[in-house]
Order: sequence, then C-alpha cells, then structure tokens
Amino acid sequence: MSRGNYLFTSESVSEGHPDKVCDRISDAVVDLYLAADPLSRVACETLVTTNRIVLAGEVRGPESVTSEAIEEAARRAVREIGYEQKGFHWELAEFQNYLHEQSIDIARGVDADTDKDEGAGDQGIMFGYACRETEPLMPAPIYYSHRILHEMAKARHAGRTPELGPDSKSQVTLVYEDGQPVRADSVVVSTQHDEEASSERVEEIVRSFIEDVMPDGWVNGGTKFYVNPTGRFVIGGPDGDTGLTGRKIIVDTYGGAAPHGGGAFSGKDPTKVDRSAAYAARYLAKNVVAAGLADKCTLQVSYAIGVSQPLSLYADLHGTGKVPEDKLEHALRKVMDLSPRGIREHLGLSRPIYERTAAYGHFGRQPENDGGFSWERLDLVEPIRGELSQHVPSFGTR
Repeated sequence: MSRGNYLFTSESVSEGHPDKVCDRISDAVVDLYLAADPLSRVACETLVTTNRIVLAGEVRGPESVTSEAIEEAARRAVREIGYEQKGFHWELAEFQNYLHEQSIDIARGVDADTDKDEGAGDQGIMFGYACRETEPLMPAPIYYSHRILHEMAKARHAGRTPELGPDSKSQVTLVYEDGQPVRADSVVVSTQHDEEASSERVEEIVRSFIEDVMPDGWVNGGTKFYVNPTGRFVIGGPDGDTGLTGRKIIVDTYGGAAPHGGGAFSGKDPTKVDRSAAYAARYLAKNVVAAGLADKCTLQVSYAIGVSQPLSLYADLHGTGKVPEDKLEHALRKVMDLSPRGIREHLGLSRPIYERTAAYGHFGRQPENDGGFSWERLDLVEPIRGELSQHVPSFGTR
C-alpha cells in the first residue's frame, strides 16, 4: 500500500543557470539546422564557464549552416537570457566550435533504405508520466517550482525587477495528505542580484512571486521560506559555476515524481529517441489520464539502435486504473506509431521548436500554434477510449 501522508520536493533552475545556458545554446543549434533542413542530424554539447563558450558534437546538415551562423545563434541565445556581465558577456565571451560530421556507423543504423525503416538513434529506455495534481496533469512540486522562476524571469525581462540577475534556483516541498498535495511546507529560492540590492529587498521581491504563484491557502504561517540562504548571490551564471548540456534532466521532466531513462533531451534532433520517445511517452500518458482511464500513468518504452519499432511498452496506472494495463499497452500501440519516424511525423517534431524547451520544463506547457510542445496536446483522448471501449463500455467514443 502506498503512503498517503508525506512531504515531497522538486527543484527547478532558471534559464540563466549555467547548465540551462548550455541547454539553450545546444537547442539553438538544433533549431538552426532543422530550419535549414528538417532532416538534419544534430548532437550538440555545450560547455560554458567564465567568458567562454565551447561546442562539441556531431552533425549532418546543409552547408548553409556555417560556423559563423552557429556562433551567431549561440551568442544570441546568451544575449536573450540577459548575460552582459563582466565574467560572462554574450558579445565578449571566447567562442570555440568543435562540431564535426556524424559517424557513418551511427548514420547507417538510423537511416532508412529500401530494406528497412528509419531506426532508433540509440538504445535506451524512456518514460512518460501524467497525474491529476495540476491542470496540465503534472506533479505539483515541479510545476510550481518552474512557475515561480518563470514568472520571475518574465518580470526581469520586462524591466520590473532590475535588481535581479538571470541565474536562479527554486525548490518546493509540498505536504501530501491522502496522496494529494494540500499546502507548501517550505519554499527555497536563490537568485542572482546586483551589488546594491539588500537581502531584505531580494526576499521581498521573491516572496511576492511565491505568493502569487502558489494556490490559495497553500502558503500560510507554517510555510518556511529560504531566500538566498547564503545571504549573497552576486557572482552567478557561468562566471560562478561551469555549465554543461544535459545536467538537469530531472528538472526537465517530472521533478523526481516519476522515473527517468537517463538520456538528456537538449542538443538532440528528433531522430534521437532519448528526446522524441520521451515526448511521445508523455503525450500518451497525458492522454490516458485526460481520458479518465487513471489518475496516474507511468509509461516506459525501450529501443535498440537501428531498430524501428520499440522493443517494449509498459504501463503502470499505480492502482488508479479503470482498464487492464495490458489492454492499455495494446491500445496505445494502435493509436500511435512509436517508431522514430512515426513519432516525428505524428508530433511534427522535425521543426525548429526546441530552443523554447530548454528552461522551465519540457512538459506541462501549452501547445503552440507553430507546433511547439505538440506532445502536450489532448487529441488522443477519444481514439484511446475507442480502442478500450470493449473493456470499459462507458469509455466508448462519444
């Protein structure tokens, strides 16, 4: 029997966190290639430190994507985050590009030909998750951790909080009763600030965002606040800590409330199932919960390099399901082709839609008109219900 009463914590980091700067640069490179050729292949890793940006990885794409264009995209991403500081400046940082051609051995496994469909870009396991704790069907701790920082960033970009810098982190601990979140036990926010801002002023600013974001009644006299616990956070971003692509994968997904396959998303084109299959698993899990088939849904999917169809699909409804899990697994395979090509075409992933995913979570966002966050759509609710109508007649297509 699962516990009903407990504390659970998730963290988020802002777009100005060193690792997230790297994720954004890497995804800016992905978008640059996909805009030039939707069939480009990209695996871009970024390192940032004091006034230095370093790219490395493997690519295959049109010659129009020059090293100069890549550098321009990287510097633009840093500028838009807001780094014009002595220790890390979008224009002054040294830039090094070590991207090179994709291995022909990897390409052979992935490329389609007359004898086989496009294969997975690597072996691995990916997970998707959804639950009823929030309107976007995300776990509440990570959802509110993201929202606090996202609202702070929007205010900073709008010039409403000039005291604050780009680098920040949040951590939300919620009280669960009978398995549902009911209030905030503690909230931690550390944010970069200028020399002149007092600790009291920073706390005043941050507390206002926390109180605006959290649901009514969740913040009360018993909630513990920790704002810049060290007392000072002037030196931040890549000048304060080295960043690397792919080091915030739990922040990117479900905040630890669900399993993670281990593969990062950012810097990878959609033939890489680390990214595309994780998006597909979230898409299916969200539609399962939205269809009323369960209050929680975890999906696992696995692949082998060069093989088109997944080796396995596993569903766990955490004791909340209204249909047999094996029947659900069968139904999900029927409503969506889970081959790399099938995922990419179903969700429209071969488009420059990835730079926007690099901060504040890949999941729980609103689908956008140009195809961004397409994996958050709820357009499979009726098809899933239809496939399962023989097992639960009330879920037949309406």
